[in-house]
Amino acid sequence: MSDASATRASDADRERLAEALREHFAAGRLGAEELGERLDATYKASTVQELDALRRDLPELPPPPAVRREELQRRQGELRRAVLQRAGGVFSPFVICTVIWLASGASGSFWPVWLLIFPAVFLVGSVRRVHGPAPELDRVQRELEHGPSRRRHHHRRLP
Repeated sequence: MSDASATRASDADRERLAEALREHFAAGRLGAEELGERLDATYKASTVQELDALRRDLPELPPPPAVRREELQRRQGELRRAVLQRAGGVFSPFVICTVIWLASGASGSFWPVWLLIFPAVFLVGSVRRVHGPAPELDRVQRELEHGPSRRRHHHRRLP
């Protein structure tokens, strides 16, 4: 059996750690002398275990912008599909009323159009929260799972 941490380190492994150490230096977690020592040890390391020891006392860095952007696009796509699925149910009353209007001779003004107000508000609001300038992905996901959060006013009953 082989220990995964005793695996030989690749050049790419060493470069990733070196870049992370430089970011920790830029954030003020490492001094110039310690950065130099750790970089020397990084390039001399031959196993993943040795590299892990050099980063053990440092916090995880946030993912790079490209990874964050990719994750944002993935989540937006998932939420966009969920919003469209939910919107299908919201349009049901409009479709039913349109069929009734057509069955009754389609005379007069097209009154079912008024039922489009609610789905339109839902769609525009949801799309704006998913793709707007400051995406609120967690909020949209909560609303899709549990319905919109509403402030509940608790009134104290008087005896």
